[in-house]
Amino acid sequence: MRIREIDEAGEGLRSCCPVMAELTKQKTSAPYLQQGASEVEDVTRALPHAVGPEKSLLSSMLQDPQNYIGAAVEEKLTPGHFYLPNHSTLFGVLIGLFEAGISFELVSLVQRLLDKGLLEKCGGPGYVSELYTYAPSAGHFHHHLQHVKDKFVLRAIIRSANEAVAQAYEAPDEVPELLDSVEQSILSIRQSAETNQAQTLEQTVKEVMMNFEILVSKEKVSVGISTGFEQLDRKSGGLKPGEMFVIAARPSMGKTSFMMNIVEHVCLDQNKPCMVFSCEMSSAQLVQRLLFARAKFAISQLSRGYSPKKQELERIRNSAMQIINSKLFIDDTAGISINELRAKARRKKHEEDIQFIAIDYLQLMKSRTKQAENSREREIAEISGGIKALAKELGIPILILAQLNRGPEGRTGKSLGVPRMSDLRESGSIEQDADLVGLLYRNKYYAENEEERAALEGKAELVLAKNRNGETGAIPLTFIEEMMRFESGPPAEEQE
Repeated sequence: MRIREIDEAGEGLRSCCPVMAELTKQKTSAPYLQQGASEVEDVTRALPHAVGPEKSLLSSMLQDPQNYIGAAVEEKLTPGHFYLPNHSTLFGVLIGLFEAGISFELVSLVQRLLDKGLLEKCGGPGYVSELYTYAPSAGHFHHHLQHVKDKFVLRAIIRSANEAVAQAYEAPDEVPELLDSVEQSILSIRQSAETNQAQTLEQTVKEVMMNFEILVSKEKVSVGISTGFEQLDRKSGGLKPGEMFVIAARPSMGKTSFMMNIVEHVCLDQNKPCMVFSCEMSSAQLVQRLLFARAKFAISQLSRGYSPKKQELERIRNSAMQIINSKLFIDDTAGISINELRAKARRKKHEEDIQFIAIDYLQLMKSRTKQAENSREREIAEISGGIKALAKELGIPILILAQLNRGPEGRTGKSLGVPRMSDLRESGSIEQDADLVGLLYRNKYYAENEEERAALEGKAELVLAKNRNGETGAIPLTFIEEMMRFESGPPAEEQE
């Protein structure tokens, strides 16, 4: 049957069925969803709602504002949770009065609504009076509040799904971006169901003061996640939620080793679930580095015919078991796109509650938007911005490695090899997005002769060039090359 014949059949059905005709014409002030599943029917369908519980909530708040408006605020109820516009408007007014500390009863409330021109939007004086007496008991307040919240979540799912369907039918050219957008939209519904409002100023001040007291008491060096490097923790305050920490260096400086040393400390020493995205090395290579660095065994010795001693074998086995029992997740997808990385990180955050992400490294990632196709600088900017946004979205710190350009090699004298923040390759957006930028280098790499190279053995520095919330400066490190491991402080002979 052709579409026109179906339409004619539908018109005939409506003309002979008064109920169908009435349903088709029905209009109310409440939101409605157009059902597009059938070409025969053109029946509007109301979104999920719980008008009775909404009225009960408002009634309890009108009768006992201090207790029940306060309870609604604590439960992070917002005007958007209410299905009927008049309920939403009235709740907004009640919240405003509560926050301003203005007491009210029915008569003064009606007068205030009238003065502000909102009385009719709230249903008129008769409806406000009806609400006042609607719930004789507030004993079911929290039960009804959960009903209202549940219906709000269902409406949000429907709206998000409809938007996704509409965008998909428009056949967008950038399908990965649409997929990322849809996934983020669905995830935001879950997040809003758990925390519908931003942290209050009072809560933020209390958090700041708690961190301050920790630092004053000197019980901890850092208030964020410790990196395992004492001076870095002192300057940075640790790796804090929502922060992006960039470690940049020229090739062969030990960026990956430094990153894995931090991952080892966070995941194995502090027992925090971590995820590593490696665009350069395979997961087997990363695990090998992690395992033998933790066991403090130089695997390069084996190629020279060295046989491990019993104590060394025991350390290696213990390290292997610690890694097996840890919550370390490694994704070694080559050339991963920023959207794919964000999708995987979101899922792992939901499934395993990961607390830290490390990425090796930024310039090997991709952005597949049309704008990025013709501009490498634009592509890097999109990747950098996407990582920073992900850190804030998941509320965890993200460490990302980056390559420097050849600027350090072009310098002379004492500045030879010393990196600067302007050496970051391909985009200035990296230093703008980052909360911390650490420039890693080893003097030995630029030594002119064997004698000088021997004198600089093990010496390394991390120059904290940017620290949005603390001091900058050079942090001395020791690099044990045969174990691919960095340790705090200068080499032992320098300390002496």
